[in-house]
Amino acid sequence: MDEVNVVVAHSERATLRVGEVFLKVDTDQARIDVEVEAMALVPVPTPEILWRKPSVLAIAAVPGTALGRLGEPSAASPAAWAAAGAAVRRLHDAPLPPWPGRRRRGPGEWAAELDRECDLLVKNGILPAGLVTRNRQVAETALRPWTPVFAHGDLQIEHVFVDGDEVTGIIDWSEAGRGSALFDLATLTLGHEENLDDLLAGYGTDVDVDAIRAWWSLRSLLGVRWLVEHGFDPFAPGCEVDVLRSRM
Repeated sequence: MDEVNVVVAHSERATLRVGEVFLKVDTDQARIDVEVEAMALVPVPTPEILWRKPSVLAIAAVPGTALGRLGEPSAASPAAWAAAGAAVRRLHDAPLPPWPGRRRRGPGEWAAELDRECDLLVKNGILPAGLVTRNRQVAETALRPWTPVFAHGDLQIEHVFVDGDEVTGIIDWSEAGRGSALFDLATLTLGHEENLDDLLAGYGTDVDVDAIRAWWSLRSLLGVRWLVEHGFDPFAPGCEVDVLRSRM
């Protein structure tokens, strides 16, 4: 009998694996609806949808292994990273989805959220003021107007699967919508700066690398408190706090 493995779980969502089937349970039905619609539209490999019922989505496992994991060096080849970059470029070049996306915020909205979060990080003693201030300065470069693309919205390294040098699937589309291309690229390379050049070899070099670095700071500043409060450890080696320290 296959065991039930908890992939991730917190108060909003949980993902369980039973054999070759993943069950995604979400308190927000709209996220499941977006995930299903996005996978039907995007020009990249996605998991097969087996069935869906209110609050639950069942999908098949994709072949291959994750491109890497946050906090660990990626074992994927430079060619695999380039293939991932090419897949992300196809996504970003696709026609915009008909819905705006949960992360459809302009620079002003990102800046306001970032300022609030930075204040809380210092006020609650989660991070030292100097570290927060320096990364808030770095993050400023990300807060420029951008042209929206079809964005994944949560393109973590564990959401891209490869087999050898081929992308076999991109998973977890619940945050998909119109968003920033650089946010996707920064999310995928967070904690893996050494793989950025290989990714861009496939994506294309017409990219503002300084803005990607700025998104690393911005995304990490916005994520640390949430991760702590939901039982994750952003202080683990190679994770969000180390990303922030690397900007000092």
